Amino acid sequence: MNFDRLMQVMRRLALQAGDRIMEIYEARDFEIRAKSDDSPVTAADEAADALIHAGLREAFPDILVVTEELAATHSQSADRFLIVDPLDGTREFIKRRGDFTVNIAFVDQGEPIRGIVYAPAKGRMFYTRADGSAVEERGPFDPETPGRQSPLAVSEPDNRALMVVASKSHRDAATDAYIAGYAVRDLASAGSSLKFCLVATGEADLYPRLGRTMEWDTAAGHAVLLGAGGMVVRFDDHKPLTYGKPGYENPFFIAHAPGVKLKAP
Repeated sequence: MNFDRLMQVMRRLALQAGDRIMEIYEARDFEIRAKSDDSPVTAADEAADALIHAGLREAFPDILVVTEELAATHSQSADRFLIVDPLDGTREFIKRRGDFTVNIAFVDQGEPIRGIVYAPAKGRMFYTRADGSAVEERGPFDPETPGRQSPLAVSEPDNRALMVVASKSHRDAATDAYIAGYAVRDLASAGSSLKFCLVATGEADLYPRLGRTMEWDTAAGHAVLLGAGGMVVRFDDHKPLTYGKPGYENPFFIAHAPGVKLKAP
């Protein structure tokens, strides 16, 4: 894989999808439907998914592309694949809260090694460079020419005063009970894959997720966090979270800076 070209294509498609999403977001109204699992889907999800899928297939015809909105791809598998969540945080999108992201990642042998997370309503974009290191690019964003980039690095956490981030729409009593086992200085809520990015920037030390997620929800943020020196592990045994699992479904997991002393489940 030519990682320079991969990141150029992923960045351009994320920006184009973000523009299409914002056109719908800023409209007076948009249709909301329920999928078979009762999760919501909008025209923005579907338009962004179609745009990204077509662009990736054109650029990388020999690589499997798995996307959230194309159910036919969920039964396919490969050692190397691209995986897409065109609009992570649909509930935040519907509520017009801005915490939604475009996510594209490349997985090789179970590890998300390159990825991009773009939050168009917030004007924030995080991605891995060709060498695997993670950066945040500052806008305005040109689809063809990257702007100023700031390298990302996880925090050196103080386990007596941790910064924790948790889901805005999916936080529950089990998550609160787990967080209560730590000495927490501050607890923030955020939507979508932005939580991974907050750990990657050092704005948070720990992000536990005790709820159902799919690999397309996490792969891009996971790649960014890895590029910043962070880790994502399974909740049950603290082994690395891997990709290409049957049905692309994740177990519970914990994203964290390496210095965090994880509590037993």
